[in-house]
Amino acid sequence: MHAMVNPRSSMRVFSPGALPGAPPGALIVALLGSLAACSPSAPSERADAPASDAARGARLYDANCVACHQQSGRGVPGVYPSLAGSPVVLGDPEGLARWIVRGERPASLAAGRYPTVMPHFGWMKAADAAALATYLRSSFGNGAPPVTAASLQAALEGS
Repeated sequence: MHAMVNPRSSMRVFSPGALPGAPPGALIVALLGSLAACSPSAPSERADAPASDAARGARLYDANCVACHQQSGRGVPGVYPSLAGSPVVLGDPEGLARWIVRGERPASLAAGRYPTVMPHFGWMKAADAAALATYLRSSFGNGAPPVTAASLQAALEGS
């Protein structure tokens, strides 16, 4: 793989041929996804109009995840993983939340399977992570139970 890490941002910079075996155009998709993920969007909720967790999770997904994992949740083969039937999404909700918020790769996901790195969304609070995790766990054909902010709070605060 031909990639350099920018020391100021810790982001990978890919060169042509950086994604061997990936479909044509995959480098462009990877770069566009990385650019979209560089400016995470906090939800713009009005205090007088709280959204349901499902709607909030869907908005968080659309604003922060769709560039890489696609609207269908199926990702880009060889570049970004599918969320449909993903053991990470369907498994331990605390591990999923730590991956989203802190960038801690779950032990159940082997390193090096994809040439890209998922950005972490450190601005998310437990309620945001729970809404997003619930959305992921109940969308794209997934059928896992919902996640509560209270169940993630300790996992996100602990070390």
